[in-house]
Amino acid sequence: MKLYHKVGAGLLGLGSLLLLYLLQVAKESGPAHLAHFPPAQVSKAQQEPRLQRKTGQRSPARAGKFANVRKPGKQQHFRAAPAEQWMHLAVVACGDRLEETLNMLKSVVLFSYGKVRFHIFAEDSLKPEFDNKLRQWPSSYTKKFEHNIYPITFSVGNAQEWKKLFKPCAAQRLFLPVILKDVDSLLYVDTDVLFLRPLDDIWKFLKKFNSTQLAAMAPEHEIPKIGWYSRFARHPYYGSTGVNSGVMLMNLTRIRNTQFKNSMIATGLTWENMLFPLYQKYKNFITWGDQDLLNIIFYFNPECLYVFPCQWNYRPDHCMYGSNCKGAEEEGISVLHGNRGVYHDSKQPTFKALYEVMRDFPFGDNLFQSMYYPLQEKFLENVHTLCGRIPQVFLQQIEKTMKRVYEKHVIVHVRSNNIN
Repeated sequence: MKLYHKVGAGLLGLGSLLLLYLLQVAKESGPAHLAHFPPAQVSKAQQEPRLQRKTGQRSPARAGKFANVRKPGKQQHFRAAPAEQWMHLAVVACGDRLEETLNMLKSVVLFSYGKVRFHIFAEDSLKPEFDNKLRQWPSSYTKKFEHNIYPITFSVGNAQEWKKLFKPCAAQRLFLPVILKDVDSLLYVDTDVLFLRPLDDIWKFLKKFNSTQLAAMAPEHEIPKIGWYSRFARHPYYGSTGVNSGVMLMNLTRIRNTQFKNSMIATGLTWENMLFPLYQKYKNFITWGDQDLLNIIFYFNPECLYVFPCQWNYRPDHCMYGSNCKGAEEEGISVLHGNRGVYHDSKQPTFKALYEVMRDFPFGDNLFQSMYYPLQEKFLENVHTLCGRIPQVFLQQIEKTMKRVYEKHVIVHVRSNNIN
């Protein structure tokens, strides 16, 4: 009988320690708003740990040094960055882009795990509005990011000419390596971008760069015969279809330290010294402004560019002429780029629906109930459209991200309660 009591006391002690550990893990993992799920979903999720073992997924505690190894054919979600490691994101907003930019930033804080520094370049009239809006977000979200707001500035050439090069202020992105001298690496995105999975995942591509690569972009098109650059460009461009600069990951330190080959002088030029002469030479031949200049730069320096798969910069071009982004069909869209103004007209209702649901989602609400289910309903209304015929392309990554954090919060709590 004494032995029975000793064993029981030992098991009780171990159970208490395990419960404390699991509660601590749940407390530190991911956005808290995902923990409030309806009871029916909790009971369904309780069955999923066994399914995870069958598919070969390891828990973070057991994965060890192999946690980030990609397995062929498997969807990869990178682990969150260490708490002390900041990710940096830059955006340039002028004119009427306040709401669009805030919606993009909202998608970052809803889905990301690591901490982010936002570098917002904006016209003077927008600066106080950005600051006020961001400070009004709930503290559970504002603790995940810091933000700096900068004026629109161009270090070389005529500022007004740069400002009007393409869309208002878009050329500002060319000067980020010069302005943000204390930032090592940075993700630049257009205002009309939405993240459908954690920013942490795209940030990890920096580790995939080889010794010469210093930036990453996705192709402008997947099929040369219907691509814009391959049909109409009057200047050099990267690869067979050119690249799109709406999502651009940069190692700024490498950019600042590199001498770039060019078509102007035999010796290399630094990034800053190259920009204005390059613009002067090609300004009568470029259509898409700063994006064309980037294509010219990487035409002469192809070894410097890492190319993203298309699902990391998914645009209407990938579905309006028929589906031509195989990566999105297999893995879902990771980063949605609503160029052509599709968030604000009725030409591509699937893009507009996702933008509006993200915009209208109340901070702190249940993501499945207030975002995922409304999206499903809206997409069912648009299955007759080219971009809406495969709703899962838009929903797959959002669902995986929600599930991942949901399991960390809800299943851990359910299992710990069952132990007792």
